[in-house]
Amino acid sequence: MINISFPDGNVKQFENLTDGVAIAKSISEGFARNCVAMEVDGKLMDLNRTIDRDAGVRFITAKDPEGLEILRHSAAHVMAEAILKCYPDAKLTIGPTVENGFYYDIDMSPISEDDFPAIEAEINKIIKEKQPIVRREVPKREALALYANEPYKLEMISALEDGTISLYTQGIFTDLCRGPHLPHTGFIKAIKLMKVSGAYWRADPSNPQLQRIYGTAFFDKKELAEYLNFLEEARKRDHRKIGAALDLYSFHEEAPGMPFFHPGGMAIWNALLEYWREEHRKAGYVETKTPVILNRSLWETSGHWENYRDNMYTVVIDETESAIKPMNCPGGMLLYKMSRHSYKDLPLRAGEIGLVHRHELSGVLSGLFRVRAFHQDDAHIFMTPDQIEAEILGVLRLVDRMYSAFGLGFHLELSTRPAKSIGSDEQWAAATGGLTSALKAYGADFKVNEGDGAFYGPKIDIHIKDAIGRTWQCGTIQLDMSLPERFDLSYVGADNDKHRPVMIHRVIYGSIERFLGILVEHFSGKFPLWLAPVQVVVLPINDDLAPFARELHQQFEKAGLRSSVDVRSESLKKKIREAQLNQIPLIITAGEKERDQNTLSVRTLDGKVRFGVAIDTFIRDAQENIKARKLALDIFSE
Repeated sequence: MINISFPDGNVKQFENLTDGVAIAKSISEGFARNCVAMEVDGKLMDLNRTIDRDAGVRFITAKDPEGLEILRHSAAHVMAEAILKCYPDAKLTIGPTVENGFYYDIDMSPISEDDFPAIEAEINKIIKEKQPIVRREVPKREALALYANEPYKLEMISALEDGTISLYTQGIFTDLCRGPHLPHTGFIKAIKLMKVSGAYWRADPSNPQLQRIYGTAFFDKKELAEYLNFLEEARKRDHRKIGAALDLYSFHEEAPGMPFFHPGGMAIWNALLEYWREEHRKAGYVETKTPVILNRSLWETSGHWENYRDNMYTVVIDETESAIKPMNCPGGMLLYKMSRHSYKDLPLRAGEIGLVHRHELSGVLSGLFRVRAFHQDDAHIFMTPDQIEAEILGVLRLVDRMYSAFGLGFHLELSTRPAKSIGSDEQWAAATGGLTSALKAYGADFKVNEGDGAFYGPKIDIHIKDAIGRTWQCGTIQLDMSLPERFDLSYVGADNDKHRPVMIHRVIYGSIERFLGILVEHFSGKFPLWLAPVQVVVLPINDDLAPFARELHQQFEKAGLRSSVDVRSESLKKKIREAQLNQIPLIITAGEKERDQNTLSVRTLDGKVRFGVAIDTFIRDAQENIKARKLALDIFSE
């Protein structure tokens, strides 16, 4: 007799050995048809696997996140089978799932997206056949014999320990895999190949270059259509295209991965930093600045020379090996050590907008999202152990205020002690307890990622959500028990003895370059007034009114508004259209009536026009909107 318990607490008994299909059917035939896999005592398994003991079973359906991942894993196998039918000489390597889809790396002649329809036609045949996906386990020697003519599979099998190896077969196709998989290929209702790129085997440029073919799959066609619409919207918001169209920044071969900011981009940049400084002054931070180049001994003390050197740019100065800093923290440690600290001085909050450089492979560089030179809005908070909760809570409230200014929502994730870490059990318990207490006091839901903390301490990651629902990990709050030890930091406690401070690393923007790129896509280039590169443009309706337009421009500039004037001999209609394409929030048309009455005609990007607006009223309302950093353009007073 086998007892099967379910998540709701119910228990069913089965007289003989049973499998997931039979158990699901015992609930209902309809329920069984919707199951794609099962979790047995916490382990995901194929639905047709035999259960020979008492166990807890949870069924995985299309509604579960695991179900979608299993679907896409199976879809990668279906795509591989289809490619082998189209290209019999191709050699398979690996085909994992990734966020929003899957890929397969294949050694084959280069293909393009023009080849996708033929492959998709084969995929749809395989799906239509509802081929059962069957698992079997074989000895390692049998697997080696089976893949004798497959060099990449052979290499992977050879690296495995002796024992049984699991294979999955659908139709005439068999692949090396741990599983689990769908019961049959017919569960895949919607699949699309997305793109192809090059990739080196084992990510090693000395190895052969492979074709990495990406795809995505869903349980129904509607979900696929929604996803493709989402991608189209994201494509329209591409910060590289918008940045070029609005003349914000550029990239040049002379400095790969190091963006050049134009005047418009610098206007946004400076607005971001002005806001950052204002909020941090209110929150009790001081601002510091540390050098870009520091010598090797510092990086040896911090541990970066041993663990991060491949990502660092080095230079020899006066016969001393040095490095361009990849992060700001070690310099901050030196500043802390400049003074003798008492517990009465703590917490000490020090922020730095620091320029750092990290060597990224050229293939992963991506606009402002992945660069080699960037600025971090670092801050380091030094505190006593009993101040952890209050300081974390203070950072979370600061994060809330700042992200709200951009209309960005966010969620929180707590990562705990990994398998390899430094520090005592007591230190980790205190640090993790402090973070957890602060999160609970803050009152928002948070996800716990067990074992995903840094080796030097637990952390809170902050994931923002943009206008179209994408999430980006920007902010982070990390407790560090390593650097205070490595740099022998201390403070004098109430007992007059030396104590080791607790230290927090935290960023809010993260990389300012990346955050700016996110904002470009979040707002689709249509910035709120306080961030807009040009806030007001003045357009005279003819050449005779150019002097009046210039006077208005000067008044706006004097009032602190970022203004421009367009006195070209072009039609007013064309100039209005260009101003709209440049996403300028406030468009002023200057005519004879406006000049004679000393008023303004104001047009906004939503197409609304207001006539007879007093100049002083316009300036006052614009200034108030900017000062309040409003997201909406409500500048017209009644």
